[in-house]
Amino acid sequence: MPHVANKASLTVSDNSSNTDIERANQPRKSISLWQYLMLDVDPKETVGPLAAYCFMTGYIDVISFSAIFVWCGFQTGNFAQLALAIARLWEKSNNGRSLRRPDQQALTSLISFQFGAALGRIGDKIGPHKRIWLMAGTFIQTLLTMAAAIAFWKSGQDGVSDERENPAWTKFLTFVGLALLSASLGLQGILGKRLNTQFGTTIVLTTVWVELITDPGLFNIRKKVMSRDHRLIAAGALFLGAFTSRAIQAELGTSGALGVGTGFRILVTLYWLFVPSKSVSK
Repeated sequence: MPHVANKASLTVSDNSSNTDIERANQPRKSISLWQYLMLDVDPKETVGPLAAYCFMTGYIDVISFSAIFVWCGFQTGNFAQLALAIARLWEKSNNGRSLRRPDQQALTSLISFQFGAALGRIGDKIGPHKRIWLMAGTFIQTLLTMAAAIAFWKSGQDGVSDERENPAWTKFLTFVGLALLSASLGLQGILGKRLNTQFGTTIVLTTVWVELITDPGLFNIRKKVMSRDHRLIAAGALFLGAFTSRAIQAELGTSGALGVGTGFRILVTLYWLFVPSKSVSK
């Protein structure tokens, strides 16, 4: 009987080994490009493109601030400036009876940013984590940035302002360019927010700074703390983007800097192809 039992166990072991070999020899199921694009990306693996988003926030904000002292992505300031402009309408001075040029530009940025963010709601229908939507949304940002570059080039106002009362952008086409840039950041913000990572919206870093300072692992320098490290990457990327933008703008002007920014956005669009997909639990 022991001999029979051993023989039976050997048979079961051989069968299981053969099954494992057959599974190993089976070719992996391939998927089409469309199926790959329809997969959800893993939010934990999106550090690269989201850091690039933060880079572009600094890059674009510097361009608008250098010319008209308006941040395309800082809508808290623009909203407060709108309230200030409305309150000024009740002042007795003649200068307070109308919206000044800086107020008009801040209002343009505020409204356009909301339109861009509303456009990002399309992703809720497709799937905010779908690779195809993240690529499409980033490509739309690319088109908006490129259109802004053309608008500023055609306007002929490529300069940098040193005084708030003397903005470098005054023509209609510069308002169009400002609107396009603000819309691109609005769209970028909702794409980043839907991924629900430590990068937040990739637009407003005030919240990121507060969360960084209050992070329990802030001073645990001997250990990798994802929440802390990713927020530091976000801040560093924005700083680098702002520095790079100003350096390029000084050499190539506004339209040239935005042309380079368009190239950056194309690279970010392609980057989404290489972000690992979310694993599907069976």
